[in-house]
Amino acid sequence: MDALHTSDPTTSAASAAAASPQTTGAPDIQALNARISEKSQFVDAIRAEMGRTIVGQAGMVDRLLIGLLANGHVLLEGVPGLAKTLAIKSLSDTVAGDFSRVQFTPDLLPADVVGTLIYNQQSQQFTVKKGPIFANFVLADEINRAPAKVQSALLEAMQERQVTIGGESHALPQPFLVLATQNPVEQEGTYPLPEAQVDRFLLKVVIGYPTKDEERSIVRANLQQDGLPKPQQVVSQQDILEARELVRSIYMDEKVERYIVDLVFATRNPEDCGLGHLKNLISFGASPRASIGLGIASKAHAFLKHRGFVTPEDVRAVAMDVMRHRIGTTFEAEAEHISSEQILTELMDHVQVP
Repeated sequence: MDALHTSDPTTSAASAAAASPQTTGAPDIQALNARISEKSQFVDAIRAEMGRTIVGQAGMVDRLLIGLLANGHVLLEGVPGLAKTLAIKSLSDTVAGDFSRVQFTPDLLPADVVGTLIYNQQSQQFTVKKGPIFANFVLADEINRAPAKVQSALLEAMQERQVTIGGESHALPQPFLVLATQNPVEQEGTYPLPEAQVDRFLLKVVIGYPTKDEERSIVRANLQQDGLPKPQQVVSQQDILEARELVRSIYMDEKVERYIVDLVFATRNPEDCGLGHLKNLISFGASPRASIGLGIASKAHAFLKHRGFVTPEDVRAVAMDVMRHRIGTTFEAEAEHISSEQILTELMDHVQVP
């Protein structure tokens, strides 16, 4: 397993390309590395700018960047007060994007999210009043508190990148990122997302508490006279759209592709990798959408590391967030208090790494 940690972000892209076995036979990999290394520098600028308001939570910030670069959406689960709202607002400030926040409640209607038709008495015509979904960064706060119709309206907009109001389709702005949050406590009176709908999210990220040192820094920053600084724009929306194209051009060796497929198939047939005892704990395995998600998220992770090629380390770094919400656990697993994270950890430890 030590071989997985040989890639150093400080190493030049060209030398990394020459040393990596994954790049063998790749067309002009050194030129690609140099280009990715140059074009990905804004990532560090975003991290630094967000670091002015977000203390710790580096994993959450990176997952938001992966979602943005991979053109996917992120589901965050964590108790209130862990800077989920502040993180996506800070990210929108660094890109100078439009930000909207929707507090999901049981009485919310689909029109409150996507918009509706308003009748104008003077012109005697219906005009479109666009909802908060028409923004670059949309925070769907406590998505599991809204009824199924509202959830499906949001998820349809996420998938189709457009909204139909009064028979007319309206394209959503680009870039477009939805960050939905779920509260793991207080499940009374909530509407949990069905498995088929939660599968629409590229990543499901579980947020933990900060360390003692981080919490002291949080308290100190929030008690300043001037309050928290407002993040400044460090990159344009056009740069983000161009970076998405670059992410897809990152080289992925066939061995890494096979590793991704092996991981996904292990969730469906754990007995094939010598883990037959997991068969009764998994009700259904990950879908092909997980394989696609692992591929694009791994490329985005390589982009964050300023590399033009994907390593197995990139796959392992994002595998838990891509697949934890895409496998189902049986009643037997629940009775034994075995989570999908525990199952995935055991699978990743046993699937052979190239």
